[in-house]
Amino acid sequence: MAALAAAVARLGHDVVAAAPANDHSGASSAIGPMGGRDGVEVTPVELEAAPEVPAFAVDAPPALAVIVARLGAFGDPPDVVVSGINPGPNTGRSVLHSGTVGAALTAANMGLSGLAVSVGTGDPTHYDTAAVVAAGALAWVAASPPKTVLNVNVPNLPLADIRGVQPARLAPFGTVRTSIGEPLDGRLQVELRETEDELDPDTDTALVLAGFVAVTALVGIRADDDADAAVAVERALGLSPAAS
Repeated sequence: MAALAAAVARLGHDVVAAAPANDHSGASSAIGPMGGRDGVEVTPVELEAAPEVPAFAVDAPPALAVIVARLGAFGDPPDVVVSGINPGPNTGRSVLHSGTVGAALTAANMGLSGLAVSVGTGDPTHYDTAAVVAAGALAWVAASPPKTVLNVNVPNLPLADIRGVQPARLAPFGTVRTSIGEPLDGRLQVELRETEDELDPDTDTALVLAGFVAVTALVGIRADDDADAAVAVERALGLSPAAS
């Protein structure tokens, strides 16, 4: 996040950094218990890579940090939420469960635009590459209509080794898949394992593995116009004209 905040600040934007005080991987758009009677603890911190950026540790999931920012908890409400840089790709339909993507989708739900940025893992992790890519993507998101959400996945490579940027469909799954190991002392052993299944080359997971930046525009929750479900429920309750 520090690398991302520094890159965005260099573009001339007024930046405020707010992030969960603890790990909330897989939190999706969860908001937690809203702090209960004691409220939500917010602690000022300093980002070594961006000491000029006001920064706060929020005792809450990413989505709640977005909500309170939109409500003015850290000053003027933001115009755009930039979420990440997540260590590890957020690709495939499993982005539904990503706290990084969840923050960007929450921004759209609050009337803002959102950019989610993730980078492949490795030693070292090239956060600098992802930050440069994010800065380029932000220019497009900031100029787009409100509620635009862009999910950007960057290969873990030096910038000079990136093969290009491609629009990407969501793959059926990401770079890892959930599996269950042998139970131990009555506890489920839930694991993430790499998959060797072949994916269509135009999907986000495949593109990142091939060395391309994958860019996917996401649409949040929206209603379907199909009224069949309402008709079926009405009939089941004996309320439809046909049943009366």
